[in-house]
Amino acid sequence: MSDDEEEDALPAWSEPFTGEDLSGLARRVRLDAVDREWAFTGATGRGVTVAIIDSGLERDHPALMGRVVESVAVEMVDGEPDLVADDKGDLFGHGTACGGIVLAFAPEVELVSVRVLGADLKGKGAAFLAGLEWAIERGVQVANLSLSSRSEQLFPYFHQVADDAYFNNVNLVSAANNVAGASYPSLFSSVFSVAAHALPDRWCWYLNPRPPVEFGAWGVDVPIAWKDGGSTVATGNSFAAPQIAGLVALICSKHPGLTPFELKAVLAATANNPVIGAAPGDSPPSDASPKGNGGRKGGAKRGRPKSRP
Repeated sequence: MSDDEEEDALPAWSEPFTGEDLSGLARRVRLDAVDREWAFTGATGRGVTVAIIDSGLERDHPALMGRVVESVAVEMVDGEPDLVADDKGDLFGHGTACGGIVLAFAPEVELVSVRVLGADLKGKGAAFLAGLEWAIERGVQVANLSLSSRSEQLFPYFHQVADDAYFNNVNLVSAANNVAGASYPSLFSSVFSVAAHALPDRWCWYLNPRPPVEFGAWGVDVPIAWKDGGSTVATGNSFAAPQIAGLVALICSKHPGLTPFELKAVLAATANNPVIGAAPGDSPPSDASPKGNGGRKGGAKRGRPKSRP
């Protein structure tokens, strides 16, 4: 068989792994060299844009530190989504809470508000889908999705959009539903699916070896920013997801060009999971955090559960 015939006989999609020049497969680091110092120490989020697809962002809230660079809203007109510039801020407080958590990790990211939920923290799945498509087309590096849709009709469309994000290096961090039942896109393998753990430590996260939920982050009694310049304490997967989104933004800031697959691997390598057969305390220390990125204190009331358009 000639070289040309051998090349033609290769299975589809095999080209990146064949031939003498494998330089396209070179990566920055091997997994066994990954620790928290390599992953994000010294990073601030500079150069990374994070979309908060939610109830809006309160631009002048102290917790958002003037980092909101754009605000849009998806309005339903005659049953169809219409994306417009938004000057209404946060209609509920939920989006501001998520943005504040992201900035607690990565204070120099730029935030983009995509408002798809109303003053009752509800919205249409079609609006959510349109807002997500817009954020991906805009080219954000990270999108926090502390909301989900239970629409089986929209399932294939969310699946396609999640895949589009994955293949274009847009990292979708999606909160799992607070109640049992399927919701999307949190169940898709192409997103960073997140649920809550109760340890009050933002630098502690876990990899779940039994998906579909892949990561656990602090989501119980979390101090958060709230509407009208306020603060509170709330529980929900909604407030675990932006913890992971903030970490992803930090890693993206320090290591531009990592794919969603690689970023998941970095989070897995640096997670606090116990090691089988290891002595207690051998997991990564939860206080291994960039200097100056500590949490904030809050009040005493709880937020509402995550919305499901």
